[in-house]
Amino acid sequence: MILYSLIIHLYAFLVGLISPLHKKARLMMVGQWRTNSILRNNIDRREKYIWFHASSLGEFEQGRPLMEQIKATHPDYKILLTFFSPSGYEVRKNYDGADVVCYLPFDTPCRVRKFLDLANPAIAVFIKYEFWANYLVELKRRNIPTYIISAIFNRRQVFFKWYGKSYRNVLNCFTRLFVQDDDSRSLLAEYGVNNVDVIGDTRFDRVVDVQSQAGKFPLIERFADKDGVVLVAGSSWKDDEDIFIDYFNEHSDVRLIIAPHEIHSEHLISIQSRLKRPFVCLSEANETNVANKDCIIIDSFGMLSSIYRYGDIAYIGGGFGAGIHNVLEAAVYGIPVIFGPKYDKFKEATDLLARKGAFTINDKDSFYKIMNHLRNSSDAIKSAGSNAENYVKSNTGATNNILKRISL
Repeated sequence: MILYSLIIHLYAFLVGLISPLHKKARLMMVGQWRTNSILRNNIDRREKYIWFHASSLGEFEQGRPLMEQIKATHPDYKILLTFFSPSGYEVRKNYDGADVVCYLPFDTPCRVRKFLDLANPAIAVFIKYEFWANYLVELKRRNIPTYIISAIFNRRQVFFKWYGKSYRNVLNCFTRLFVQDDDSRSLLAEYGVNNVDVIGDTRFDRVVDVQSQAGKFPLIERFADKDGVVLVAGSSWKDDEDIFIDYFNEHSDVRLIIAPHEIHSEHLISIQSRLKRPFVCLSEANETNVANKDCIIIDSFGMLSSIYRYGDIAYIGGGFGAGIHNVLEAAVYGIPVIFGPKYDKFKEATDLLARKGAFTINDKDSFYKIMNHLRNSSDAIKSAGSNAENYVKSNTGATNNILKRISL
């Protein structure tokens, strides 16, 4: 633990060092500096708080169904929500499902004790991959029930390396570990961690909730309500766009909705420069000009999960970079999903491939082959889409099962 704490101290020092020149680092440092005052001013020590910690936005979405279920069924508890990453906090700092939202301070012993003294949680819930050793050890020392939800384990993780034995001990700090699959439970059992329940992934509950509440966008509906195939490309990066934009340019019966992962002006200009058919940005669309366009570029955030409803096929970006983005957001609408080669760390992508609800590509040629197969067969689209939807719907229920097992 001494070496671990030294590494965290060094990491905190480096973040502080680069913060004047790096926006995310600066947001993190300023946000953490404000955490203690947020807790002092907003934590009511007469109330009971359940502390949820999400690293970033994706983990927040996994924890959101449980937070909202607790708020609905156990109003005697308050919710404290923390983020480590600015990409989570800055988007959800005003989330009304939590009573208090702030950054999580770096995992050093002094900061940990100060945070827990001020937050005074009755229960702690970490989401998926959050294993902050000093926080976990201190929570156990204080006898605060601590859980991790939607967790998934594999042999590549440090816990299961020859040098990871001391870090593996933090797994024993959890009251229960709620994991996604039997493989995770079996692996943990090999190392003597048996306080484990296979519950599944709360993201399935979340995407079904989002689908049921999906907003309607009349302009996009008008754009999509024409003959041909609508391809929705979500969270795309340049490497993705190099592939599907060329296909769109060459096939006049395909209409395209692009929701890029980054919407800064340079990226939008780059996309526009490669389009050889009529397009419009959503911010500039109206009932007149959208009627004669073949492509809409979504130049605002927060709409993608609803926009998939207008697609016949979805392309999920990120598979040629660090890893694919959320495939479940599209699959829940009963449409086939296509993504790049870097998907092996995502169980839901592997499962969708096995159930023939998704397709993976390695290059432009493989994308063209899959798109031609789907574009030329409405039955192929319908079959793959049905497989995708059935997979999502059959995996719901994790939220309620976790709630039954948490000591409230």
